[in-house]
Amino acid sequence: MLGTAAHATTPQTLDDFSHPTAWQASGTDDISASLRSIDRKNGKALCLDFNFNGVSGGATLRRTLPLTFPANYALSFDVRGTMPPNDLQLKLLDASGDNVWWYRRENYQPGADWQTITAQRRDIESAWGPAKDRTLRKTSAIEFTVYAGQGGKGTLCVSHLRLTPLPPAPAGEPAVAAVTPNALLLQQAQKAPRGVYPRGFSGEQSYWTLVGVDGDAKHSALLSEDGAVEVRKGGWSIEPMLIDGHQLIDWATVKTTQSLLDGYLPMPTVHWQSGELGLDTSVFASGTPARSDLLLQYRLRNDGAQTRSLTLALLVRPFQVNPPTQFLNTPGGISPIHDLAWDGRSLQINGGLRVVPLQPPAAFVAGTDAAGALPQRLARGEQPRVTSLHDDIGHAQSALLYRLTVPAHASVTVGLVVPSDDQAFQPPHDAATWLQQQREQVAAAWREKLNHVSLQLPAAQQALADTARSAQAQMLLSRDGHALQPGTRSYARTWIRDGAMMTEALLRSGHADVVGEFVHWYAPHQFRSGKVPCCVDARGADPVPENDSQGELIFAIAEWWRYSHDRAGLQQLWPQVERTLAYMDQLRASERTATQKTNALYGLMPASISHEGYSAKPMHSYWDDFWSLVGYDDAVQLATALGHTDEATRYAESRDQFRADLHASILATVRQHGIDFIPGAAELGDFDPTSTTIALSPGDAQDWLPPALLQQTFERYWQGFVARGGGTKTWDDYTPYEWRNVAAFVRLGWRERVPQLLNFFMADRRPAAWNQWAEVVGHDPRKPRFVGDMPHAWIASDFLRSLYDMFAYERGRDHALVLAAGIPAAWLQGQGVGIERLRTPYGELSYTLREQDGSLELRIPAGLNVPPGGLVLPWPYAGMPLSYTLLNGLPVAWRDGEIAIHALPATLRVEPQL
Repeated sequence: MLGTAAHATTPQTLDDFSHPTAWQASGTDDISASLRSIDRKNGKALCLDFNFNGVSGGATLRRTLPLTFPANYALSFDVRGTMPPNDLQLKLLDASGDNVWWYRRENYQPGADWQTITAQRRDIESAWGPAKDRTLRKTSAIEFTVYAGQGGKGTLCVSHLRLTPLPPAPAGEPAVAAVTPNALLLQQAQKAPRGVYPRGFSGEQSYWTLVGVDGDAKHSALLSEDGAVEVRKGGWSIEPMLIDGHQLIDWATVKTTQSLLDGYLPMPTVHWQSGELGLDTSVFASGTPARSDLLLQYRLRNDGAQTRSLTLALLVRPFQVNPPTQFLNTPGGISPIHDLAWDGRSLQINGGLRVVPLQPPAAFVAGTDAAGALPQRLARGEQPRVTSLHDDIGHAQSALLYRLTVPAHASVTVGLVVPSDDQAFQPPHDAATWLQQQREQVAAAWREKLNHVSLQLPAAQQALADTARSAQAQMLLSRDGHALQPGTRSYARTWIRDGAMMTEALLRSGHADVVGEFVHWYAPHQFRSGKVPCCVDARGADPVPENDSQGELIFAIAEWWRYSHDRAGLQQLWPQVERTLAYMDQLRASERTATQKTNALYGLMPASISHEGYSAKPMHSYWDDFWSLVGYDDAVQLATALGHTDEATRYAESRDQFRADLHASILATVRQHGIDFIPGAAELGDFDPTSTTIALSPGDAQDWLPPALLQQTFERYWQGFVARGGGTKTWDDYTPYEWRNVAAFVRLGWRERVPQLLNFFMADRRPAAWNQWAEVVGHDPRKPRFVGDMPHAWIASDFLRSLYDMFAYERGRDHALVLAAGIPAAWLQGQGVGIERLRTPYGELSYTLREQDGSLELRIPAGLNVPPGGLVLPWPYAGMPLSYTLLNGLPVAWRDGEIAIHALPATLRVEPQL
């Protein structure tokens, strides 16, 4: 082990690469990797030859190398090679292998000549691991990894690995000396009046929504709650302001509200009100993923009795709507503008996208930060007119100025178009008419997509019906071609986990075509081993082992089959199902060894990080096991449907064995940790009811899980929820994945508790009128934090699945459709509730259920194929059913608190007790 003397600065060689057998080359799934030794003028080097073969992951050189690090140091190595831009990672691992530190160079391309890379102490960060102390002191192994950026194939050669102890860093020296571009703008915003800079730069949490066309997440726009429009992912924004004399009217000086067209269409508007003046900023996109245009409409209203004249400034600014607190995958904040060019008809930004005014502005102005913030200059009456501008630091700003005179009780409309890349756009002669026609056409297309299912609810619950339709739009807008994604910025990747749950919501909403495209796109990304990638993006299939993935892919395929009945399509996907099952059997076998038979891990899926709570260290997560059991069960059904009798028998045996092992593991973990609930992970015995919901939906495990443990799991959640909602339990934030607990409560028969859950979660839509949730919801809505994507499409699916379950869900034990099990009794009065054309594996389900004059009436029209267990109505009131009940005019008895209907059409009447 290397020892160092204090204050020594002589480099110490860690490896001269004269012993290549100390190193091993490896690649993650389907990546080829090999090593070879070469000579250089002053010694030896080791080369890693790799081929990504169209997948994501990494190629690695690794050796055991115990190190003890001084208080300050520099780690250096020489490198050369040839490869496409990929990430170069130097990793240092402790003796457990669980705690990892790294140095990274993103999009790195080595040259043909040797160059030295030096990583100082402050450049090496803790990557992951459970250790609370993240200080790098001792490690046992070192790795050089080429991780997929563009992938491809190539060679990386390394030589002369050395460690240089350095004198202690001066007291108070910052870890990073440079001020980031976002930090610089945040400093400027602090000095400026509130409203001059976007809310996200002003120390407040901001919110936004998504604008685009179905399947074109790559080119989607964002509209902020304050009216700024980010025209492309990670791009600059267009922000409105009004100038009345020398008064600047901005987001901080107005009352702001939001809306969606028709209350649910993905065509949002921000409304400003300042006294008698109003400004409506409406945004929508038209076209297809191949060519879509972004359209912006600004309607200036004069609600007063006198004519008003003022200036509308549409500022093009180097800010994303995605705020600087957003750091994952697409860092928010600044979006540099270096170049502006105005030709009198359109404004070109950074030599790329253009902004085309539909009406000619009175003036075009532009400036840099050196002369002061442009909004303040405009308020002072300055008009820095130019036709082009360059700014090295990327802080160029400009404005299209419209001098508008608005009669009393009238309005004036101005429009902009941001055409697709490299697409010419000629403004129409009658701009106002054309813009309205585009708006109507886009609205009509979205109405057609989002109204396959219709919900009838009491007026006070209309927001649920509107949000259900908006949730569908959010999933469609977030997809990239056929790839379903949970988001377009932070989570612009396709996880099979998110996709599987979105498939169910989309299928029930009538989008079987979308789901069919998705499963046929995702399944071929399976690795040769049969392993299902946790996610797929432009780099290819990701090899990170997440052992829920296998069950989720089979579930997605099975759901699509159950709703589409496309036998030919299922035949095409069957080889992937077979390989997945074989891989799952291998995984289980690895945990069914003789040494494991006496512990709680026996027979489970191996530890993984599929559950984000276990990202520091892989755990045996029951989430993985519940999903795997779903996969086994669905595979039996698919094999039976295709007539593969032997395979169906074999898969059923694997399923039954796995279920028995899982049941035994849960009981052993409960005993080991002294708990009275179903735990999240076997090692931890932790409480995670939102994860456990998967056991009930789609897992149908209610009939085999220990009843007392199951009840206590969700009773404990309920008690914590009540304390949080009632203010007796402090909390900072939560994730709206908790919507899944609504579906669990429905299956548990806790109808009376559902309204409280609905009210709590619906109150956290932000803004409420945009019918959406971010991944993270903060207690203090203005406290800046990372919130993930907004809207978050997986959460949209959790909401939609739970809402549909309140109306109807399929019960696993008898394949009955259980109706209205989550509908509160109070909703049945008057017009009651109803649903039309809800997709099920048995066709389209419609019914109405209402209470009038003391009688309850259920009407179900013909058209649905009655499922094996019938259509079941549970008793919707407190207590036991005592009323006189007629089914199609004939007396019928309640059995175990429910009535089953086995023929359609049907009318069920529950008369008042005489």
